[in-house]
Amino acid sequence: MGKVVDEAELGAERGRRRAGLGSGASAAVIAACGQPVSPARLQDGARTMPSSKRAIFMSSNDANHDDAPDLEAADGSHAVAARTPPSRPAPPRPADRVRVLLPLSLTIAAGIAVVLPATLPAPARIALFAVLLAIILWSTTSLDVAYVGLGAALLLLLTGVSPQERLFDSLASDVIWLMIGAFILGGAVEQSGLAMRMAQRVVERARTVRGLFWCLTAVLIPSSLLVPSVSGRAVIAIPIFRSISSITADPRIARALALLFPTVILVSTIGSLVGAGSHLVANQLLSQVTGRRLSFGEWVLYGMPFGMVASGAACAVIMALFLDGERRGRRIRVPRRPRGSLSRSERITLAVGATMVALWLSERWHGYESATVTLAGALVLTAPGSALRWKEGVKAVDWNLLLFVGAALVLGGALIDTGASGWLFQALLRNSGIESAGGHLLLVVAVGVMSLTSHLYLTSHVARIVALGPILLQLAADRDLDPAALIFLGTVGIDYCLTFPVSSKALLMFQGLDGETFRPADLLLLSAVLLPIHLALIAVFHFTYWRWMGLAP
Repeated sequence: MGKVVDEAELGAERGRRRAGLGSGASAAVIAACGQPVSPARLQDGARTMPSSKRAIFMSSNDANHDDAPDLEAADGSHAVAARTPPSRPAPPRPADRVRVLLPLSLTIAAGIAVVLPATLPAPARIALFAVLLAIILWSTTSLDVAYVGLGAALLLLLTGVSPQERLFDSLASDVIWLMIGAFILGGAVEQSGLAMRMAQRVVERARTVRGLFWCLTAVLIPSSLLVPSVSGRAVIAIPIFRSISSITADPRIARALALLFPTVILVSTIGSLVGAGSHLVANQLLSQVTGRRLSFGEWVLYGMPFGMVASGAACAVIMALFLDGERRGRRIRVPRRPRGSLSRSERITLAVGATMVALWLSERWHGYESATVTLAGALVLTAPGSALRWKEGVKAVDWNLLLFVGAALVLGGALIDTGASGWLFQALLRNSGIESAGGHLLLVVAVGVMSLTSHLYLTSHVARIVALGPILLQLAADRDLDPAALIFLGTVGIDYCLTFPVSSKALLMFQGLDGETFRPADLLLLSAVLLPIHLALIAVFHFTYWRWMGLAP
């Protein structure tokens, strides 16, 4: 049975209906008067209204309640159920229209631009359109980068531009297996607590804030050798940041520390072949064009010194910009934790990790590829009774990134195979003035600027190398330059992404922490100083150290 309705209320409601007033009207009057009003007073109020207002009042009441259902009370009497007027859908906001129209208009423009050149063969046009479409969606929508990449790769397969086996071969390539093993090693380093223990040992030696910053920089630089993901290294560093910022108890020092961690993580990425997925994609593109690829040891030989110098410069700039002399020289005391002996999982992880790095560096002598060594190390780490259970190791792998890398290899390969990268090179570099650059220095500076600023319109490392890698390889072929030197130079610039928080997951993670952290304006100021320094370091290394090591001509 329904809820019992008070007889007086039912009578009043019937009176209101006879007077042409519904519960909505009475509620409006009650709200206006601040107290209940009798049906008679409601009826008198309606009569004393001006005719125009009374018509609106009565028609509004009739529209809301003429077809209102009755509620049956326990005694069989009826009451009218008030009806809520149907809500109109909110009109689309301008920002929503922009999010839809911007990628749509850019896609149409890209399609028109690709169709117009008569000298470009049809397969090259489709490949160029697929890559431009992916870049537009990566830059202007919130769609997952792997989803977009796989969709663009599927477009190439369905149109016959790339053979169907290309996608499956790329997902089964040694690049993918190298990343799988490296992620499992990074998971073991994180879960065993080995990273925290090593960081604590180094940080305990600091006596001043300046010394603390240099110790943290020294700890973060080699982390790219063991932890392949930028965000993975940030996850390991966050507990260290929280512990140290609580010790200093100074908001300005905490802000500088929040900038130091992600900055060093990003600029030292070039020190390892597995430091970022873009390195592996660049190496694969180099192998596809020239048949040559850089080994793990060669990459460390060329990249680690640059990462060390760039990280040191970043540390010095952060202290100069955000800490005064008194704070830099302030004495601190980092509490020493009981050291104790290494746990079983820490010992296994340390032994396997050191062995893997040694075998990576000595690939030229023993002949086993880095992917084979990495896979063997991953199996040892996930063996029964070892550092990780098998399911934990599998969960440590960033499968989304692997799919993204596989799709990126298809897109980059299609640009090269169809000749689209050559046409794009001629169109872009001739208009930018790089092609007519008379000196080698001007060419290096132009490539450096193009790669250093690529993070402003493409937030993904892999997306940037897909867009620029084929162009750089074509530039090397046309200028008779070492393709390995040019694509490595471009990769160094692509690793720089410090202008906005959205440029890197590591920056977003540290900016989103509770408590004192950096502001976007701080990051913009830091990038305004560091980007020219980074460009100068690229030019200096290209004409000195890299040339001495045989990388640059």
